[in-house]
Amino acid sequence: MENNKPIIPADKSGATHPPRRHPRFFRTILFYLGIFGPGLIAANAGNDPGGIATYSSMGSQFGYSMLWVMVVLTIGMGLVQEMCARMGAVTGEGLSDLIRENFPLRLTVFIMFIFLLANGGVIVSEFIGIAAALNLFGVPSWIGAPLGGLLIWLLVARGSYRHVEKIFLVLTFVFFAYIFSAFLAKPDWGAIATGTVVPTIQPNGGYILMIVTAVGTTISPYMQLYIQSAVAEKGISMKEFKYERIEVWVGAIFSNTIAFFIIVSTAATLFVASHGKGVAIGSAAEAALALKPFLGIFASRAFAVGMLGAALLAAGVLPLSTSYSLSEAFGFERGVGRTFQQAPFFWGMFTLLIVLGVIVAMLPNLPVIQLLLNLYLLNGLLLPIILFAILYLINQKRLMGRHVNRLAYNVVSYALAIIVSGLAIFYLLSQVLGFFGVKLLG
Repeated sequence: MENNKPIIPADKSGATHPPRRHPRFFRTILFYLGIFGPGLIAANAGNDPGGIATYSSMGSQFGYSMLWVMVVLTIGMGLVQEMCARMGAVTGEGLSDLIRENFPLRLTVFIMFIFLLANGGVIVSEFIGIAAALNLFGVPSWIGAPLGGLLIWLLVARGSYRHVEKIFLVLTFVFFAYIFSAFLAKPDWGAIATGTVVPTIQPNGGYILMIVTAVGTTISPYMQLYIQSAVAEKGISMKEFKYERIEVWVGAIFSNTIAFFIIVSTAATLFVASHGKGVAIGSAAEAALALKPFLGIFASRAFAVGMLGAALLAAGVLPLSTSYSLSEAFGFERGVGRTFQQAPFFWGMFTLLIVLGVIVAMLPNLPVIQLLLNLYLLNGLLLPIILFAILYLINQKRLMGRHVNRLAYNVVSYALAIIVSGLAIFYLLSQVLGFFGVKLLG
């Protein structure tokens, strides 16, 4: 064919028209919105009920002094997410697949048990969040938690979850209200600047506990499982990876900007109201008080909508990614396209995790905020094991070829893993010695 010009479709009258073109700026915006997927969902799922409880408590108990932690954690989160996404793009395999193929059996079982323990705790926190959010609308936990569990199970089993995932993601945008609330609360911007750029550590158990909890909240193990599997499943290669890298960092900055302003708004309202003494948040209703400067009487309802969306978003991602990962690690059939008879382990694990979360969330008189904080504290204590496994894999040339970590990348990543490990060990040691009357912290 001599004429290689593209064929222009004809309309009903036979006339031809060139394809409609959007303005360059609009096409650019659409392109970058199109690449947002695994990174944004994984990062924003971190602003779930446990995340809101953690960031609200950081502000209400310690004011602006912990803002620097979010700067460090944003960098750490971006680095870890990028490494897992890169492994997915280079190998075409999920994280649990690589662990099974590159570690001895006993170590594989141990690492996957850590994943199960960490993810199981967070799954429970999501259903506690669903129940707490519906409580703000007057729905009791014994109704709200089972309804949430049934909804998630049916959406995933029928293959509809991917379609409604974006709806849940949009609901979490309610938390933008924290930004406006922070400004309207007239915070001390000098103290905010100091708290952001000057690291301070208070020598007391509550402060160290909160840092470890913040680490477990922001760099949660399930996010690494999810993003690597999603990148591998989408078939993203290293040719397209530069766009995925952008998405990972945009997701990290976006989600932690929201977290930053949650701390600012609770510091400017709850911490200031306590005259600088700090106050522990006891319920979701108390956490919603930080939105009052912007939303007034609607603060509680708006907070409930945002928390419900965040909990439903993560409640679908978590049991699914955990079931996939455990099935991959031990060689069982998996996938939502398989029936229960074809993939009994996959569907059994998925159902068991949801049932467990629902049962705990239905318990009466739960100390919601404290329980959420403890579950993410567990994540922070277990995270170092996952980080060292990721760093081992990403530096294997037989797996990654020329895409292994560069020296500077390794220096920062290993520093993060060592610091997190040190904090976790120090906290555990302080708790053990406390039983014998020895106090390491005030």
